[in-house]
Amino acid sequence: MTPALADQTHGKHPVTDRVEYAMAISLQHCEELLPQAEWLAKLARSEATGVPLRIKLGLDPTAPDIHIGHSVVLDKLRQLQDLGHQVIFLIGDFTSMIGDPSGRNATRPPLTREQIEVNAQTYTRQASLVLDAARTEIRYNSEWSDPLGARGLIQLASRYTVARMLEREDFTKRFKGNTPISVHEFLYPLMQGYDSVALKSDLEIGGTDQKFNLLVGRQLQVEYGQEPQCVLTMPLLEGLDGVEKMSKSKNNYVAITEPANTMFGKLMSISDTLMWRYFELLSKRPTEALARLKRECEGGRNPRDAKVMLAKEIVTRFHGARAADEALADFQLRAQGGIPEGIAAVALAGAPLAIGQMLKQAGLAPSTSEALRLIEQGGVRIDGATVVDKALKLAAGSFVVQVGKRKFARISLS
Repeated sequence: MTPALADQTHGKHPVTDRVEYAMAISLQHCEELLPQAEWLAKLARSEATGVPLRIKLGLDPTAPDIHIGHSVVLDKLRQLQDLGHQVIFLIGDFTSMIGDPSGRNATRPPLTREQIEVNAQTYTRQASLVLDAARTEIRYNSEWSDPLGARGLIQLASRYTVARMLEREDFTKRFKGNTPISVHEFLYPLMQGYDSVALKSDLEIGGTDQKFNLLVGRQLQVEYGQEPQCVLTMPLLEGLDGVEKMSKSKNNYVAITEPANTMFGKLMSISDTLMWRYFELLSKRPTEALARLKRECEGGRNPRDAKVMLAKEIVTRFHGARAADEALADFQLRAQGGIPEGIAAVALAGAPLAIGQMLKQAGLAPSTSEALRLIEQGGVRIDGATVVDKALKLAAGSFVVQVGKRKFARISLS
């Protein structure tokens, strides 16, 4: 234990080696931990009393899948869970109906209750791929938000000022730019903060874009006479484009339940530069091993070797080692122009059939216009030959159709 920490005590609770270790785990890869001294005190108290700390992560089910960007915060939650603390996985079924304005330059349309219920059904199962389900407290914030009612909401709103709300960066930009801010958007940070009051959380974890909301929770706990939670923010993982944060709405995501071959192919598509960011935030490899691998690539080793290692590690995590090996073999086959095993068989009628209609009906393109755009870009092959004629009509027969690098179908046309 370092002398600085060894000299510290918090009431009756000394900072032991185990407390110092827990602090190091808390800080690992995190962006900010606020306030560190208070979190250290909480850890010391928990160690001395044997009472686990309550650690909260809330996710709004705005889409049906959890992606690997979410796993960055879920991993931190699992680390603290393994230290013996009580993890609370909060599904924001109520706050989803408001719509999180974080990072938004326009009002986000609220989801319907039906949309939220469909999406929420998968969240618990998917989160258990990272968390220990047997030791995870699953909660829905409609439990306390629905009973709050209009009177309770007005009382809650009286505990936070408009001036403080406008300190939030995205609200400030929109206000100065004369971009509309709906009143219901002010309610989102308040309701997320009230979750911390209802759950009596000691620590809330979130992405860096959630910092303001997490601090609102801390302030509201003080207003309600509770010990304020600490706040731990984790870096946001960039999506496959390397520009925007990973998001299903931006179609730059890798869902943790995607098929192994799809997951592997998406990870192999990222840039060599972005690869190291993914290694840093997603890999379980020791820091020293990653540093050595990066030096080898800088010294002439093919970065593709490292990317294969990354893709295999992540696919193994969610699908198992055998699936990762098969995904690698499938990727290599496709890279060599081969046809992967187990491609979908599709039976269509209406020969002769226009190529655009065929791609749409086979589910290889979302629309005829998109199919024709893909042909213009040279992204469509039939039996290995690139299609160049957008007016092509196909006679009855059977053939293998490939769209892009990863979509295949064996089509029987009658």
